Amino acid sequence: MKKSEFKAYLREEIISILSEEPAKDIEAKTKAQSELNKELEKTKELTSDISTLQEEEDDDEKEPTAKDLAKGDSVTTLANKLSQTTKEMKSVVSKYKDAEGSEKAELLSRLKELTKIKKELEGLL
Repeated sequence: MKKSEFKAYLREEIISILSEEPAKDIEAKTKAQSELNKELEKTKELTSDISTLQEEEDDDEKEPTAKDLAKGDSVTTLANKLSQTTKEMKSVVSKYKDAEGSEKAELLSRLKELTKIKKELEGLL
């Protein structure tokens, strides 16, 4: 058998083998492959969500750095805000004692607001 005859024979064999597989099988395999791809995408999204959650948990467990402590909600800043609120409450109370009528009602509402703020700051400390 010559080389050219062998190539022709091989080609015919391959074509006959491939043509034996019906189009339905090809469609079924394509559909199965697309479903598998969808599942792989879901898995990829879920693993990325899990890794994000793990990173957040790791961040929560770490000790605060100097940069974190320098942020606006540090204990010293909250303590300063609390002392300012307390001072303001004292000044409003002294004005409340001397006030009459509608001014007294306004000062009372301001005292209630300051009390809420004070309780929130104490809760944060």
